Amino acid sequence: MALARGLSTISTRKRKVKITKAKMAQYEIDWRLYNKAMKRKGMHDLRYDSVDEYINYCLGKVKPNREFKPFVPADTFCREVIEYPSCHKSGGGGSGTKKESPKYTGTLIKGIATMHKSNAVPIMNQKEATEISEMAR
Repeated sequence: MALARGLSTISTRKRKVKITKAKMAQYEIDWRLYNKAMKRKGMHDLRYDSVDEYINYCLGKVKPNREFKPFVPADTFCREVIEYPSCHKSGGGGSGTKKESPKYTGTLIKGIATMHKSNAVPIMNQKEATEISEMAR
């Protein structure tokens, strides 16, 4: 069966929403939680001052005023670094210089003999030199 001319099945009329006491109590609880969440996120400008403003927002009567604000970073922190003078730059001998190898300059030791398997032994006189040479290998 068809509709009469000029009639429609789509209802375009906005109906008035009735708020009961239970819904009002729930809206108040939700309003407090919403404000708390916005405060935690740092969005203080999106909080609502009254329950009526929050209800209008929930029902779609008022849209939040959201303007784009470009991020402007504060001055960056730069740590002060104390530069200590280096011994190397000033020409002084620091702890990084190479130590000279010790050398024997006395007259007590006459030489060094090789004993079992490249074992170096100091020789102080001729008698020790002959003893080492006569040892069994």
